[in-house]
Amino acid sequence: MAAKQTSEQVVRAEARWVRLSARKARVVLANIRGRSVPEARTILAFTQRAAAIEIEKVLRSAVANAETNPLLHWNGDDLVISATYADEGPTLKRWKPRARGRVNRIFKRTCHITIELAQNPKAGTTRTPRAAAPTTTEAPAPAETAAKPKRAAKPRAKKKEAVA
Repeated sequence: MAAKQTSEQVVRAEARWVRLSARKARVVLANIRGRSVPEARTILAFTQRAAAIEIEKVLRSAVANAETNPLLHWNGDDLVISATYADEGPTLKRWKPRARGRVNRIFKRTCHITIELAQNPKAGTTRTPRAAAPTTTEAPAPAETAAKPKRAAKPRAKKKEAVA
């Protein structure tokens, strides 16, 4: 957990050495960047990629970091994902023997997933009610444009009756 003391406070969470390629994680992270936390959770719940499960864990951790930080007192539903990135981690190198003494190289990639949360600037503001429409006793002015003529209904084909 880290809170930066800048013009905008940010809380972040990081998962390191996740057994997933950084390229695959970036595809999912691009979908949630800049969204609110509830919206991002919904997107991750319905994303059918394996990276979504790991990213959802990091998002939960970042929200917990923000809610438990005694200096911030943030509500998890009022947060926005300000930055997301996936950096490459160390690659595990494995070899699989093939016929005739050859070897296939297998690279098992890892990545470090980071999510940064910030307070939603719109969360503290309240909506102002709309001005009431003026009440008049006059009849409304007739519409200047003519209404579209309705299409003629097509005759429907009768359903075939089932023979018993």
